[in-house]
Amino acid sequence: MDNRAQGGKAFGLLKSQQEEKLNAINEAFQSDPQYAEEEDLCSKLEMFKKKYMEFDHNDKGDIDLMGLKRMLEKLGLAKTHLELKKMMTEVCGGTAKDTFGYTDFLKMMLGKRNAILKLILMFEGMGKDQEQTATGPPGRKTFSDLP
Repeated sequence: MDNRAQGGKAFGLLKSQQEEKLNAINEAFQSDPQYAEEEDLCSKLEMFKKKYMEFDHNDKGDIDLMGLKRMLEKLGLAKTHLELKKMMTEVCGGTAKDTFGYTDFLKMMLGKRNAILKLILMFEGMGKDQEQTATGPPGRKTFSDLP
């Protein structure tokens, strides 16, 4: 990376490098025979990559406990420390780790297990669609609308 880049330019370079790394992992998942039967694998991987990049700000490649906490708070689902630790062990496949990487994240999202974090992230989009339909002031009522 260019050491002279500052601010937004450095962040843009960091994000482009991170996207290249995640694209390489996505290509490995696309060629994996275990996930060959998955419908719309390319579009799912692209969506998961964007979601992961949104919460991996420093490009360390891992989301830690506080990153997971920020992710869920942004979704409006604040969790206790104990619940977060339980989610981390579910994502990591039962091992007690402090962080999870992109491959663990993809295995959770594409796997058959229904981890809590997977369910939260999948239903996030549905909640946004419902919220968008109920915007603006309610329409005018007439006497015929009254019970």
